[in-house]
Amino acid sequence: MIITGKKFSKPELSRVINGDVELTTDQSAPEKFRLDHLLVANYPEYNRSSLQTFIKQGFVSVNGQIAKKANEKYDKTAKIVLNLPKDSAKLPEVPVIYEDDNIIVLDKPAGLLSMAKGEYCPEPTLEDYGLLVHRLDRDTSGVVILAKNPETQKFLRKQFQDRKTHKTYLAIVEGQPKLDEAIINLPIARNMKHPTTFLVDQNGKPSETYYRILDSSDRLSLLELRPKTGRTHQLRVHLRHLGTPILGDPVYGSDGIIAQKKAHKSGDTKYPDTRLMLHAKELEITIPDPKNPSQHIRKTFVSPTPELFTEIMEA
Repeated sequence: MIITGKKFSKPELSRVINGDVELTTDQSAPEKFRLDHLLVANYPEYNRSSLQTFIKQGFVSVNGQIAKKANEKYDKTAKIVLNLPKDSAKLPEVPVIYEDDNIIVLDKPAGLLSMAKGEYCPEPTLEDYGLLVHRLDRDTSGVVILAKNPETQKFLRKQFQDRKTHKTYLAIVEGQPKLDEAIINLPIARNMKHPTTFLVDQNGKPSETYYRILDSSDRLSLLELRPKTGRTHQLRVHLRHLGTPILGDPVYGSDGIIAQKKAHKSGDTKYPDTRLMLHAKELEITIPDPKNPSQHIRKTFVSPTPELFTEIMEA
């Protein structure tokens, strides 16, 4: 019997296997690394997540060309440069409600961030105006208090932690709650399916919100809200759970109103384009007495109701 073996389709490889030819590697080829890894080595003051963001924003060049991908590989001889734009823009003017040597109280406009995201933030935040004591969501407007020194910051923060402050909000919601006024006492937890959001959950943290209807139409209601606790997104989550989400809420709002907002451009709805219709109306808090720093005084700071609230309720 004659047994014939299968021919190799690559004769060069067969000679290597048979030992007739010694396999050699090209030792001259330089090792290559991911761009974001090279950046971490060159710019250790930033974490890799921030550096990946810089690449997406076009702030990184390799050999004179703008880089596009964080996972693109280069050898260590590549000329990699991080070009962050200089922050030369003037801070926008924010209305001042009150100011002394220890605090400044601002009427925050909707759209202004409370704090920077990551090491680099190309837009202004409340931290540019003072030391952060508490936060409002980006799209929430109204009263916010900032400290001018660490001692005052610590004193004010403790009042928020100990629930010694009293906050009053205004919100326009879709529909109308069943009761004219009530206390919503429902625990809130992080939504593990969408970790940046929250929901009512029996295993969550205790959360309490008082509400009262100030005005209503066939489709919208203007509410006064007084949260006793200060959970993240508390007002938005509680009102969503009642079936009356805040108008203009891109996360917890209903598809119906969002669709109407989109249709506004073609004139298909009576509602104007809206932001999140949530406004921090009042803040009651104890502050250092500006005339006698060793003493304290109780103050209530008020922000005027935005004209947009009136326009929508009268539409």
